Amino acid sequence: MARKPLSLNDGPESPFVHLCQPDASKSCGACCGLYNYADSGREALTERLRGRTRLFRKYVRGPEDLPRFSEAVKAREDGRRRYEVIHCCEYVGFLDEGEKRVGCLLHPMQNAGRDMRDVSFYGRELCDGHFCPSYSYISRAEKLAVLEILDDWYLYGACITDIDLVKEFFRLVSEAAGEMPAPACFSDPALREAARRFFELKLVWPFRSEAANRFGKYSFDGTDYSIFVIDYGALGCEKSRFDRI
Repeated sequence: MARKPLSLNDGPESPFVHLCQPDASKSCGACCGLYNYADSGREALTERLRGRTRLFRKYVRGPEDLPRFSEAVKAREDGRRRYEVIHCCEYVGFLDEGEKRVGCLLHPMQNAGRDMRDVSFYGRELCDGHFCPSYSYISRAEKLAVLEILDDWYLYGACITDIDLVKEFFRLVSEAAGEMPAPACFSDPALREAARRFFELKLVWPFRSEAANRFGKYSFDGTDYSIFVIDYGALGCEKSRFDRI
């Protein structure tokens, strides 16, 4: 079954594809620092988001309650971060009862039209207007295909922000098929499952280093990032055709 977009501006013929909150089955909170906690595993993040959401729904009635909420979250959570330069916002939580969508608890759509994002670290204007590089570098067809393939907030957020992973997958698929498959092709259960298994390697890659302080192949130094380069010469082998992945 094809996904149903949340936004009226993100329909089948729309040139704009909303990656932050694309549909009712998933969303992404990566730009809020969600994956930057020292323990950013699925279980740890789920418990973190669940606890925040319960606190917010129970105690926050307006902006005057937010300082107490922020203090409570910071007191109860492990605040250690992978990279100190990347801020982890305490106002990210679950937006739905089924815990399928993560996002901003301060957003007006969560508060009967009241926008409380001014208290956040980056402020309302930046949060409202920010679009990550994936919006620019991943093609419309690739975006729509990913949205058909993934319906899990944790895996979706980890993959949609990894531009090389997404683009190389569809490049290899296109080379094998002779063309880029239409996004709707991935609504086929067998094809969708095969593609999903590929993207799940992002979480279960057997050769990953537990000691490496990286987001996959990306590491951060100050305000810039670098890409880990494999020394194929030292390994005595040629460069892999899957190197960009």
